[in-house]
Amino acid sequence: MPPRSFICGISGPVISREERKFLSRYDPAGIILFERNCDNPEQLKHLCDALREAVGRDNLLVLIDQEGGRVQRLKSPGWVEFPAAMEFGKAYRNDPNSGLEAVQLCYQLLAKQLTEHGVNGNCVPVLDLPQKGAHPIIGNRAYGNDPEQVIALGKEVIRSHLKQGVLPVMKHIPGHGRAQADSHLKLPIVDESAETLANWDYSPFHALRDCPAAMTAHILFTALDRENPVSLSKKIISRIIRGEIGFKGMLMSDDLSMGALSGKMYERTRNVLAAGCDLALHCNGRLPEMIEVADNAPVLESEGLSRYQLSLRHLGKSKPFDTDKAGRVLNQVLARKRVNQCKFI
Repeated sequence: MPPRSFICGISGPVISREERKFLSRYDPAGIILFERNCDNPEQLKHLCDALREAVGRDNLLVLIDQEGGRVQRLKSPGWVEFPAAMEFGKAYRNDPNSGLEAVQLCYQLLAKQLTEHGVNGNCVPVLDLPQKGAHPIIGNRAYGNDPEQVIALGKEVIRSHLKQGVLPVMKHIPGHGRAQADSHLKLPIVDESAETLANWDYSPFHALRDCPAAMTAHILFTALDRENPVSLSKKIISRIIRGEIGFKGMLMSDDLSMGALSGKMYERTRNVLAAGCDLALHCNGRLPEMIEVADNAPVLESEGLSRYQLSLRHLGKSKPFDTDKAGRVLNQVLARKRVNQCKFI
């Protein structure tokens, strides 16, 4: 039987007995990991193996947010840390060719680090275009605020992950760069015209619409839907994301437990799925909420199941690359940030 249409977290670095029963009973489409789940490399590999055993599928999608900079769940000393996306944007502006090479090598190294420990999905690239006066929640997580630069770098991030058998999930479609609030805390409201959004904010997502997976933005765009944020808007998902942008891949919501959304957890789950998200994402690892989400997330079927299955086909196919050179290039980028250089074995 296909899995249910949700992704969940767990509470800590090992699976509790209650979580194991939950995973076995509900068969989520995926698990997402956070820093609370990642103590050291050996522990993480054991956890990922245990998650697959509990769910009963070797091809279970195990996701993480390993962007680099302030958003990375795997940190030193156990893992190599990566710079924020904006540092690659600076390298690209200085020299486009060497900037692209840095992205190609460093993100393959990042993806390889994930697969070595059982993680096969990464919520990157961030394709948002931060605007002047916007909340800093995106900030240096973006590759820049010029669409062509973000497209060029984002394309290589996607390719690099796919080369190492890791599913990339571009975010936050159709664009988070104008938000003047942190959607973790409250709902951002953007009053920009539909024409400006289409000509600017959507452009990286449209150019990279062949990415196999994407995550929605919890933002209310008044020119597109005055009542519902993107994740809850059938109008935006159908007309803009699937239509105007042309994204055909697997679509997951941003975290249901974020402050941007209101209502009970079962209502949030039903609403994002009714709006057109293939998967409802719940991150905080609180079991009562997870049960509420799972009870309201039906088994994947039809187009949603097809998109999910297509995304899984990218997992586990890795290609060789020059890891020594990747380490040297990464150290060069890190050195510009005055970060201690890393040693690669």
